[in-house]
Amino acid sequence: MSLSPPATLTPLSAEVVLGKTPSLKEPVLLDGALYWLEQRPHEQGRTTLMGRAAQGQEPRECTPGDWNLRCRVHEYGGGPCAIGRRANGEAVAVFVHDADRCLWRLDLDQPGAEPQRLLTPQGKRFEGALGGGLIDRQRDRWIGVLERDGQDHLVALPLAGGELVELHQAADFCGYPALSPNGARLTWVEWQQPAMPWDCSSLWLADVQASGQLGPGRRVAGSTPEDPKAISVFQPNWAGRDLVVANDRSGFWNLERWSAAEQDALETPRWQPLLHEQAEFAMPQWVFGMSTHAWDGERLLALACRQGRWELGELKDQSWRPLEQPCSDLAGLCAQAGQLACIASSPTHPSGLLELDLKTGSWRHQPAAPCPIAQEAISQPQELWFDGHGGQATQAWYYPPTGGGHSEAPLLVKSHSGPTAMARTGLNLAIQFWTSRGWGVVDVNYGGSTGFGRAYRERLNGQWGVVDVADCAAAAQALIEQGQAHPKRVAIEGGSAGGFTTLAALCFSDCFSAGASRYGVADLSALAEDTHRFEARYLDGLVGPWPEQRALYAARSPLNHAERMSCPVIFFQGLEDVVVPPEQTERMAEALRNKGIPVEVRLFPEEGHGFRKGSTQIEVLEATEAFFRAHFAL
Repeated sequence: MSLSPPATLTPLSAEVVLGKTPSLKEPVLLDGALYWLEQRPHEQGRTTLMGRAAQGQEPRECTPGDWNLRCRVHEYGGGPCAIGRRANGEAVAVFVHDADRCLWRLDLDQPGAEPQRLLTPQGKRFEGALGGGLIDRQRDRWIGVLERDGQDHLVALPLAGGELVELHQAADFCGYPALSPNGARLTWVEWQQPAMPWDCSSLWLADVQASGQLGPGRRVAGSTPEDPKAISVFQPNWAGRDLVVANDRSGFWNLERWSAAEQDALETPRWQPLLHEQAEFAMPQWVFGMSTHAWDGERLLALACRQGRWELGELKDQSWRPLEQPCSDLAGLCAQAGQLACIASSPTHPSGLLELDLKTGSWRHQPAAPCPIAQEAISQPQELWFDGHGGQATQAWYYPPTGGGHSEAPLLVKSHSGPTAMARTGLNLAIQFWTSRGWGVVDVNYGGSTGFGRAYRERLNGQWGVVDVADCAAAAQALIEQGQAHPKRVAIEGGSAGGFTTLAALCFSDCFSAGASRYGVADLSALAEDTHRFEARYLDGLVGPWPEQRALYAARSPLNHAERMSCPVIFFQGLEDVVVPPEQTERMAEALRNKGIPVEVRLFPEEGHGFRKGSTQIEVLEATEAFFRAHFAL
């Protein structure tokens, strides 16, 4: 069960790091067959469906050519493909094709079959966004989410084709539907502005009537904005006839079960905590298709995050039994009939498919691409705890440069996106790109990050641009004081929310000597007034109610404080970005130029919020390194 030894390459080139390594997502087991999505940066970011009939067989591409599986619900998407069996027993995939935004059916039992368009033609492109669905075998249909005209709907579509049928209109947002094994009940998650789903959300349950329509729905877990205590739920799942969900009412996303025997008997659901752990069994619901627990037909399996590290285990008799396997960064869990699969990596092995036989305990890890660097040359993450904002214990992962850290080494501080994301421990070749060139890298889990409980996430409430900035600066200072970095050779970089933290850190701290912002927020007021529906009220929690707190937005916006910035900055911006419009980057860069600060701007006409093309990603990494090297005289 050993992982194959990688080849050596020092220093790493950007082409090797980013050029052709696909990103694997959302594995599904179906009666011994394994399917997964593969996003390919060398094919302009196209996502295709891959499949393998049985373990040991060669995988095949199920959607070759120009098919591009992509969901655009809530802009961030996820869950573009549902896999299951039809009423006649045939295996089927239903996916959203990005070219026309329509649903297509692919018959998986017929190799070489062409996808069939399911929606009645309505022109070149479907008006609205579809995704996050499942296969309803009993009624031979797809059930999923439709976002249209500022509203979310649960809808159904016959697998033989036809028109969408509305099942339920959410009060605001909805997603993550799960159908009971007998098809009699449907559960889903809803949330309402100004809350984000990881702040306050509720679990709904309804009977499926003989007509296929839903009976009256009722809230059975979680909370609404009117409730005195905010609770978030994640990924409803059926364990046989019982209902399981992750619920953070204890302060951590722990798993709870609602017994089938009580589902009809009790007016108020009685949820039984399956564990009382200071660990997270969930993650922030930015996209559809996420999975951290699964029922294989006999046992409940889960992923748990403790202090920034993920582990895999089985829940039984209110106890946690870790399963032996080599990885500490895990996502996308699926299981069926004693088999388990997920996307996994470790500090020394790249991301790939991890498969585990629950009966024998044997595992197999197949990376998406061979590791291009010898294991002995890999800089492994070292846990760093330091006093962050307000003296609170804060965590980061420090990667020393090749040969070890020293007082003359340059340091790159990474501020992750979200800002609810987390710095993870899986092998990140982009980090190794820097360490192989003599840089130390510190990936900061600043206050607001996921993986450490609700209280850690809520440190950022009303404090975006304050707590995150202080924590990133404190992480750098801790390493400088340890003799691991030169105080005048500290750079910071980040994308999206991390780009805002980067720009704010360059304005409001004196720790950094250069910065790189990828589609970063420069003007909070403009973001509050001009962003997409999903995040339209996000800043109410991160900064304050808009527009009542307009003065606070102005005070936190880097664009309004360009005079406080004194170090060079490089910007990267997609011209199709609807989350952070390009105008924000252009205004920020112009303000710095007017002050005489060295600025470089790279614009990408066919990119949006988050770069998908391999050529773009390579250019960003190479340009950032060249920019820092020139201004640090390295």
